[in-house]
Amino acid sequence: MENPLIIIRNLHKTYHGASHPSVDGLTLRVETGMFFGLLGPNGAGKTTTISILCGLCSYDGGEVTVNGFDVRRKMQDVKSLIGVVPQDIALYPELTVDENLRFFGRMYPVSSHELNKRIESYLNDFNLLAHRGKKVAALSGGMKRQANLIAALLHKPALLFLDEPTVGVDVHSRQVILLNLRNLHRDGMTIVYTSHDMKEAEQLCTHVALMNHGRIICEGVPRQLVGGASVSSLEELFIKETQY
Repeated sequence: MENPLIIIRNLHKTYHGASHPSVDGLTLRVETGMFFGLLGPNGAGKTTTISILCGLCSYDGGEVTVNGFDVRRKMQDVKSLIGVVPQDIALYPELTVDENLRFFGRMYPVSSHELNKRIESYLNDFNLLAHRGKKVAALSGGMKRQANLIAALLHKPALLFLDEPTVGVDVHSRQVILLNLRNLHRDGMTIVYTSHDMKEAEQLCTHVALMNHGRIICEGVPRQLVGGASVSSLEELFIKETQY
């Protein structure tokens, strides 16, 4: 594949007062159409990298482009292309599911008629139609995560960022989320995803990069990485490569 949607070259980021960089010379490419897993232990620099790509965090040096747009100079162009699903629920707890989705949907240049259709469709896909009138505060953790994901999809982004999308959810909600992510990818969406669940990542991702101490340790197609390292699973490779 030679159609990079994301290009990162020699990226550096050290937070004020920190003794070590969060991102230390990171170089990475994500091709259009990939389901890309950015994997690593806590403190590896995954969330910082995604925050930089989304324009939520400054950086000290390097080059970062999304679809050819420099994130420092053309972030408005980048924002029209991306959807962001943070690990923390980014919804208003005292508003209903429907009210939240309409609030976030109106931030994009989508007609009221089209927004109504999209909300109805996504609520159906995520089995939330019966819960659209409930306040977010009253939902289960899994339902909150599903609604959080829908809010990022309403403008039909070309590129979706997911930070631990299934952490802490029940089995049924997890299956609904994973099914919809597979469908979105099948329909052409490029997805960049972080997780500590290596089994889940191995099932979902077309490509992965293992990250530690702000750098990429290895990257490639999961089954090829596993086979090349003579281990039985991505989880075993993760443990082997990130234990120091």
